[in-house]
Amino acid sequence: MNIDIFSIQSEAQFNEACLATFKAQLQSCEVYASYVQHLGCDSDQITHYKDIPFLPVQFFKTQRVFDRKKTIVQTFSSSGTTGMVNAQHHVADLGIYETSFRAAFKQFYGDIKDIALLALLPNYQERTGSSLIYMVDDLIKHSQQPESNYFLYDHENLYQALLALKKKGTKTVLIGVTYALLDFIAQYNLHFPALIIMETGGMKGKRKEMIREEVHALLKEGFGVSQIHSEYGMTELLSQGYSLGEGIFQTPSWMRILIRDTNDPLSLQTSKNTGAINVIDLANQDSCAFIATQDLGRLYKDNQFEVLGRFDQADIRGCNLLVQ
Repeated sequence: MNIDIFSIQSEAQFNEACLATFKAQLQSCEVYASYVQHLGCDSDQITHYKDIPFLPVQFFKTQRVFDRKKTIVQTFSSSGTTGMVNAQHHVADLGIYETSFRAAFKQFYGDIKDIALLALLPNYQERTGSSLIYMVDDLIKHSQQPESNYFLYDHENLYQALLALKKKGTKTVLIGVTYALLDFIAQYNLHFPALIIMETGGMKGKRKEMIREEVHALLKEGFGVSQIHSEYGMTELLSQGYSLGEGIFQTPSWMRILIRDTNDPLSLQTSKNTGAINVIDLANQDSCAFIATQDLGRLYKDNQFEVLGRFDQADIRGCNLLVQ
């Protein structure tokens, strides 16, 4: 494909990149090609990305969704409870993933070298194959702030680092799994209005599930901030959406959210903006860029979206967002 997906600046360029990716993946990804064929879809008649078939995300648990001509250099896997089948996302070019998350982070938060990135992600650190840890590792490595680090269960050192950064006036992002952030503020109270709290969602069985508004209210009070940020990502994607507050997410230009009808999964919503989330992630060049997730959501203008929860029958997953 000759299109630089990270330079997309218009709807026409996005559509062109989607069509080129779709045609390429029909040739390279046997699982996707077979799925499209079983749908009876005439690929030659597709001229817009909204008409491209979306592969159910569950295929990443049971099939090898990967370019048959390429060599796997990294496999990212989802977390799950004992006995669950975890999703696997095979990658041939880690450079695409790195370019994707670096560019998106810079777009929404600025240059990582000027930002202190503190990570409270104990459950992710304690397993292998996490794409989130791969991203955070890289961002910490490129941060030029000495406080950037993981803290696992070391809440005292985290607290001292936050106090030091507040005093220095350093732009600071604390990324954490929801239950770990709640555990921290149960011990420590902090008034750090400039701090960016980015929760990745999920209680991981450590606490009872709560609605987003309830969790965010607790975190705002505990950290002394006015907004709670969130990240929307999953093992099966190589790009992330970010919420800068109020649970409203935005995506970089090479990623797009569509809403499908929950009663007719092959049709997009036309009369209302609430339904199941489909994701186009053009960074997924080695696998499939068109994914039908098990998340429920609402689409707003300017490609902004909100996550409302998950299907009742959807598996509990490591990166699940809070039930609304």
